[in-house]
Amino acid sequence: MNKAIGLFQKFIGKDSSKSISPLMRWLNPTLLSASEGELEFSYLIREEMTNPMGILHGGTTAAIIDDAIGAAVYSLGKPNMYTTVNLAVDYFASAKAGDTIVAQTFITKNGNQIVNSCCEIWNADKTRMIAKGHSNLIKINTERK
Repeated sequence: MNKAIGLFQKFIGKDSSKSISPLMRWLNPTLLSASEGELEFSYLIREEMTNPMGILHGGTTAAIIDDAIGAAVYSLGKPNMYTTVNLAVDYFASAKAGDTIVAQTFITKNGNQIVNSCCEIWNADKTRMIAKGHSNLIKINTERK
């Protein structure tokens, strides 16, 4: 087991208030499960995450997908950091303030230069898909901390 996934596994069942990612601290999901390249988080939708209609803002949904995918790539334990080069999101259903949603991430292609990943957003009981996104991340010339 790599060091990064070992760290994630220590946080299963806990919120993200101590995350290294400022965005993840603001989104504050609870980590539900963690294995190399696959993470699952739950999020309580707060009012500040919604649009004027009171439903989860599309930009917040994209941020959840991008941040969860970044965490999944980090969980691979690669020596370099990776950054998003594209993000495509399909929106299928809404969620409102007070709802809990679940984000499931997985790595589609674990390349040396490019990593392709996917994230699905579901309602709490996983009977309705809210959104699905996929992204490519590219290796940058900075070693991870």
